[in-house]
Amino acid sequence: MSAPTHALVVDDLASSRDWLAQALGLAFPGIAVAQAGSLAEADARIAGGVPPLALVDLGLPDGSGVQLIQRLLQRDPACVCVVATVFDDDAHLFPALAAGAQGYVLKDQSPQALAAMLQGIAAGQPPLSPSIARRLLRHFQPVPLPTAAEEPALTARETEVLRLVAKGYSVPEVAQALGLSRHTVVGYLKDIYRKLRVGSRAEATLEATRRGLVAPG
Repeated sequence: MSAPTHALVVDDLASSRDWLAQALGLAFPGIAVAQAGSLAEADARIAGGVPPLALVDLGLPDGSGVQLIQRLLQRDPACVCVVATVFDDDAHLFPALAAGAQGYVLKDQSPQALAAMLQGIAAGQPPLSPSIARRLLRHFQPVPLPTAAEEPALTARETEVLRLVAKGYSVPEVAQALGLSRHTVVGYLKDIYRKLRVGSRAEATLEATRRGLVAPG
C-alpha cells in the first residue's frame, strides 16, 4: 500500500493514544489521526468510512480490540489493522492474527522505534515487535515428540482435572464435577503444573490439547 494519509487510533488511555499518534506522525508526516477510547467511539469514527490504517489496543472498556478488527475488515478488507498492546502471550497474539491483524507491536518502545516499524507498511512489511516475531517463529518450528520415558506421567485423577481445566472449568466447577474440595483441586493443579512444566492455564490447555485430552480449538 502507499503511505496512508489518515489513520484511526483506538486505545482507552489518552497517553497511549497520544504516543501512537506521535509515532504515526513520525512514520507518515502529515497523516491525519482520529482517536477513539472504546469500541463505541471507534464505531462512531468509522461510520463515514474505514481508514486505510488502524492501530488498535486489545483491552478496551466495552469489549476486545479483536472485535473491532473484525468489523473494520468486514467493511473494508483493504484496511491495515495493527495491534498495539502490552500483551505478548499466545492467548492474545493468535486470536488477533486470526481476526486479520497485519501487525502486532508492544507498548515498550519509543515512538521513533514504532515509527520505523510502521514505515514498513508501505513496503508490505508487517510491523512486529522483535519478541513477537520470535514467538511466531517458535510457534511454527517443529517440536520433537518426547519419548515415553520423557513424557511426564499424570495420574488418572490429575488427567481428569487437566481435561476439565482445559475445557474452561473454574476451580470450584472442577471440584463440584469430581466431588472434591477446592483445596484438593488446587493441590492437583500445582502437581500438574509442576509435572508439565507450565505456569498458566493457557499453557496447561495447550498441553492437554497436545495429549488429545480435548479437541483443538
